[in-house]
Formats: sequence, C-alpha cells, structure tokens
Amino acid sequence: MKKLITLTAIALSCALATTATAETRALKVLGQPGATGEIQKNKEAPFFQNFAEKTGLDVTANFQTLDQTGVKGAEELRILKSGLFDIISLRLQQVSRDSPVIMGLDLVGLNTDYQNGRETMAEFGPVVDENLQKNFNTKLLGLWPFGPQVLFCNKEITGLSDLSGVKIRTDDQTLSKFIESIGAIPVQMGFSEVYQSLARGVVDCAITGPSSANASDWPEVTTHILPLSYRFAVQGYGMNLNTWNSFSAEEQQKIQAAFDELIDEIWTYSEELYVDAMNCNVGKTPCELNKPFELTEVPVSDEDLAVVSEGLMNVSFPAWAQVCDASTEGCSQSWMDTVGARVAK
Repeated sequence: MKKLITLTAIALSCALATTATAETRALKVLGQPGATGEIQKNKEAPFFQNFAEKTGLDVTANFQTLDQTGVKGAEELRILKSGLFDIISLRLQQVSRDSPVIMGLDLVGLNTDYQNGRETMAEFGPVVDENLQKNFNTKLLGLWPFGPQVLFCNKEITGLSDLSGVKIRTDDQTLSKFIESIGAIPVQMGFSEVYQSLARGVVDCAITGPSSANASDWPEVTTHILPLSYRFAVQGYGMNLNTWNSFSAEEQQKIQAAFDELIDEIWTYSEELYVDAMNCNVGKTPCELNKPFELTEVPVSDEDLAVVSEGLMNVSFPAWAQVCDASTEGCSQSWMDTVGARVAK
C-alpha cells in the first residue's frame, strides 16, 4: 500500500507540473540528480529545456531531476514501464538488478578508453534495447559515460601490486569480485560516505571518476591517483515504448536524431571533463573546469593494464554471465557474438 501511495503521489506531482497547452504536447522527463555534475547541468538539462527546438517537433519536456521527485534510481525502469514518466535518464548500474543484461555494457576491464567505450555501446546497445523493449516497455535512445572510473588512495602506491590487503571502496558486487581477485579487500558503500571513510581510514582507497572525486574533494583526503580505467559509469536515455509508438515514423526519426546529437556531444564533453579533472587533481595545467589539487599521479604500467584486461574474461565476464543467463536466456552468448568477437581473443 505504501508503494502504491508513493507511485500515486509521483504521478500526481508530474500531472500538476505539466503545463502544456492544447496545441503543444508535453513529455514528462526524469533526469540525472541535480548534484551529478557538469554533464547534467551543461548538456542534459539544456537539451530537455529546449526539446522542441532540438527535435523540430511541437513537443516540450517537463524536466525534473531525480532528487526533485523522491524516485530512487533502482526504481527507474519500473516507473518508466508504468508510464509515470515518458523519458528517463537511466542510471544503468542502479537499474541493472532489474535487467542484468545492462551490465554487459560496462564490465570491469571492458572499456579502457573512450574509443573502446564507443565500440562497446555500438555493439551491445542493440541487445540491451531489445531486452528493455521486451521486458520493460522501454525504447533505448542512447548511451553515454561519466567517464573512466579510477583509483584514489590515501597511501603511497606504485601500482596494482601494492594493493594486497588494502581496503578499497567499491559500489557493486561486480567490481568487488575484481578487487578480490587482485588480493585487495572490497568495501561496498555509497558515494556520500566515501570522503569521511577515507579521512578516518575506514578504507584506504576508493574508485570513481576524476571529476566526481574533484567535486567531492577526495584529493583532500587522498595522496595518490592511479588513472587506470576499471569501467566507464555508463548511463542511458529510455523512452516509454507506448510514448515512442505514439509518434509517427518521421517524428521518431527526428527524436532519435536529436538524441544521437546529444549523445555525441556528451561523449566529447565527458572526455574533456576527464582530461581537465586529471590535470587539476595532480596540479597540472590547463585546469579550467575543476579545482586544483596536488595528488601524485601513479604511472600506468603494462603489467597493470594486463591485469585489468585479463580480469575481464577471467573474473568480470564469468560472474556477470552467470547472473545474466539466469534472468535472460542466451544473454552471455549475445555478448560473445558482439562485444566478445572484439575483446575475447
């Protein structure tokens, strides 16, 4: 009953916030949390605020951030399926428990740079789209990354070989299994807890994107950064399939073209933010978009690259395949036929 009341309240809130005229159609849109950072502020929000102009359609977007609604990230696919929102900026890691196939986009060790990431999205994105349409009444409109997730430590390290017995903050079971495989101790916790945990020695190291760490002042409580990408924190845009099908084929093409342009802009901007944040975190210039700090940058060795690369097929893929195949027949084989054809050599 409590859940029903919550969903009803969300629906009522959305209905009251919609101010479309009889001539202009308005879509209910749920975005990333307001505190997410520069991508949400400078790319996502302006796109939806200018939705009619971007698509060339007489359609506007009633845009709200996740934290404005009380919706939890893990509920996004269920809410999108129900039609309470027309479009949601999906936090893919959070919704992957409902649809494990999603994590095939961002297994630990898979997306080591931006080019690899783009290839993965092109190869496995259609598989995810098919799954979401079938099981969650959702059309996938695009995939984008926050960027490489790297290691920050409050102790001196020279590479992965120094992490044996070290307590490392992780955010899910897949990453935890990889951390265990290199002899470290994974400690799962929410992002908001990490600063204090690093400061108090609850954990020795933690993994996130350089820009997110910078915005949250992690360099105040850490000393070293190892810029080796474990994964890319992939996100996506989904539209309720009933909403999608209510548009004509020509209108669908215009909507998809607008999202394709947004997605391409975000990929480029994400890389710009990553480079700037890395410079800022270690005291290099140019440093224009983030705060300057003085962390020690640990060189990424060929040995460390090999450990992460080998971990993909030896640790990450087997662990994910077991879960995904249990929920979706042929899931891991679909991955092997697409992404695997490139990386499993």
